[in-house]
Amino acid sequence: MAVHLSPYRLSKAREAFQMFNIFNAVSWNLLVGIILTLFVLRLGASPTYIGLMSSTFYISLFLLPVGKLFSRRFKIIGIYSFGWIVRSICMILAVAAPFVDYAGRRNLALFLIMLGVLLFHLFRGIGMIGNNPVLNLLASGPDRGSYMTQIQIINSAIGMFGSFLIAMVLGMEPPIFVFSILLGAGVITGVISGIMIKKVPEPPRAKEGNGMKLIDIFKEAFSQDYLRHFIFIFFLVVLVSGVTRTFVVVYARDVFNHNDGLISLYSVFGGFGFLVAGMLVKFLVDRTGAKPLFLVCLVLGLVALIPAVFFPQSAVGNVTSTILFMFFLFFMLNFGYLGSEGIAQTYFLGLVPSEKMLDMGILYFFILGIAGASGTFLAGLLIDLLFFIGLSPFVSYKILFIIMICLTILALTRHGKMKSLGSLSLSNALEVIFSFRDLRAISLLEKLNKAKDSHEEKILIGALHDTPSHLAIDGLLERARSPSLATRIDSIRALEQMNKLGKNAENALIEDITNNPYTTAYISARTLGKHHCTAAIPKLRELAYSGDYMLAGESIIALAKMKDEAFRPEIEKIILDTENPRLRIMGSEALGLYHNANSIPVLLNILRRKDQMQYLRDEVILAIAAIMDTQKKFYKILVRYSLNNSPAATLAFDEMEAALEFVKTALNKKKLSKDNVMQIIDCAENYQSAVNDYINEKNGEGLSRWILELPNEYSRDTGEIKSVISKTVLDEELNAIDCLRLLIVHWAAQDLKIWAAMIKGKITD
Repeated sequence: MAVHLSPYRLSKAREAFQMFNIFNAVSWNLLVGIILTLFVLRLGASPTYIGLMSSTFYISLFLLPVGKLFSRRFKIIGIYSFGWIVRSICMILAVAAPFVDYAGRRNLALFLIMLGVLLFHLFRGIGMIGNNPVLNLLASGPDRGSYMTQIQIINSAIGMFGSFLIAMVLGMEPPIFVFSILLGAGVITGVISGIMIKKVPEPPRAKEGNGMKLIDIFKEAFSQDYLRHFIFIFFLVVLVSGVTRTFVVVYARDVFNHNDGLISLYSVFGGFGFLVAGMLVKFLVDRTGAKPLFLVCLVLGLVALIPAVFFPQSAVGNVTSTILFMFFLFFMLNFGYLGSEGIAQTYFLGLVPSEKMLDMGILYFFILGIAGASGTFLAGLLIDLLFFIGLSPFVSYKILFIIMICLTILALTRHGKMKSLGSLSLSNALEVIFSFRDLRAISLLEKLNKAKDSHEEKILIGALHDTPSHLAIDGLLERARSPSLATRIDSIRALEQMNKLGKNAENALIEDITNNPYTTAYISARTLGKHHCTAAIPKLRELAYSGDYMLAGESIIALAKMKDEAFRPEIEKIILDTENPRLRIMGSEALGLYHNANSIPVLLNILRRKDQMQYLRDEVILAIAAIMDTQKKFYKILVRYSLNNSPAATLAFDEMEAALEFVKTALNKKKLSKDNVMQIIDCAENYQSAVNDYINEKNGEGLSRWILELPNEYSRDTGEIKSVISKTVLDEELNAIDCLRLLIVHWAAQDLKIWAAMIKGKITD
């Protein structure tokens, strides 16, 4: 079963593992990094020897079952520590090789190196039984992907820095004894790393996993489609990654005759490529998932190999071109293939249940070992074979790279069979990678996770509010449960700005409107309405009667936004019965959103009340304007009226004159003989007379007749609004409300303009 450390213990365990990782990375780069390849090349090793030596890295992984047997009697951390200490000591054989070579026994020197490397990897294979269980223990929580990648970043940064130092040391072809000094430093740091790992807590053991045999592990793995497909793709990726990273060093020496120092400098760029890949993955993996990033890295690795196939032989002698090309090749190969190999481990940890991690971890490293060992060894044999039949190094490596390209394409064609594990699709992940808004949101979320107090959280959530991204939803949901009310409010407001909410967010908001009245519930209700969450309708109907008037009002508006027509009569009753002006305002706004003419009488009844506040009156007028489909244009007029910049009569006559002028200029005078043109001219004259009486005398009889005579075919209204408004202008009580009369004149003017525009269109046709 899964065991999780407390936050404090997890932090301390990660600190200890980080120190182990630093010394381990230094030791690795000094003992089996590029330095070892350059060492044996100085001793005249053949491609087959180099391939065989590189394959020992992968052969060591077959010793994992031995480590598993030991884990039944000893602690996993103890085995891990023992393996790391002994493997480093075994490399003393390689430290002695320069002295043996100096004595004239070069073949023996090469044998000592091979033996030392073989023993190094064999003990490493035994110790690695603890690798996946330890990583699974430390990489618990929502930052699993970024933490895993952080480990890779440390390794690549140290590797890059180490390669740079090695390039400086080996740049002038120093005596071969320098390799003894570098390897000796690697032995010392390796022993220290073995001691440091003891400070990491013992990972949990899986009871049922201890009894599984190796054959049973393979049977179970290959019986599951998603795991079988991953194994196949992973096999191809590791094979290509191992071959390209091993032989690109030999490629630089055999084809371009570059020296050790320059090749070590290329390795710096290779390390930088892996570092950049690690930083990119760390930044994105917890938001996009591992699968799309795995594919992106794999495609970039493929892109790196294509120029190697088409590199012209005529450019081999051009020093500048070859150096720039090798910088590119080392950088992209490490970015692509090593990056995809690294993210594959993160994907694997998410693919396999934690209780089976020990057993499936053996499977993972077996595949890694089989692919890497067979790939590097066969690639070495292939190169030597091509040399033997007379092909030049330039052509031989082109053939090798073409084979690697074909294997990469084969892996990419099978990516659709990989389980998504909740990842974004490749297209969506690419949108995130190339979206400044999404990248900024991710950056803000990273800072939010490290926020020291609620004030800092508030600032960062405010920034997320201004940078709406669906990637921020999970982080905001976490903050929506903060003990700080201000943080909860800001988080839900930020959610409101999102283009789309997921199911988890909708459920969380429904839970909030249910459990948190008088605090954040009203914001959640507003957010649910904005995003048309129909699942919340039953609860919103219930909360429309809540004692929390803000929650009741936002629930009513949310229902209106979702066009819950069945509940509209209940909203009419609520705003007529309540004495709360804010609830009346929000209810009026809701009725405006329905655009139903049957609600206009209800809104007019509110206007009849003598004790209305100005702002309530204005909101009711705007709601009527919304139903009449003229709110946007009328709003500016109402603002001028409310600020007392102009009296209602002046504004009404402005609307009338503008409409008459529009009719006059819209119609072609040469065609005034047409009946439909004459009809609108007569209607315009009657409109002017009716408005004069309505505004100056508050007499709406003429305007009422004019409204009823408007042809439906030239109106936005099918008849319901005309029927209500024609009666409204006859109501003496309502005629006393200046802004209502202003609205009616404006609405009539708009209909007259629409009529003229439609007539003009027919004449033009």
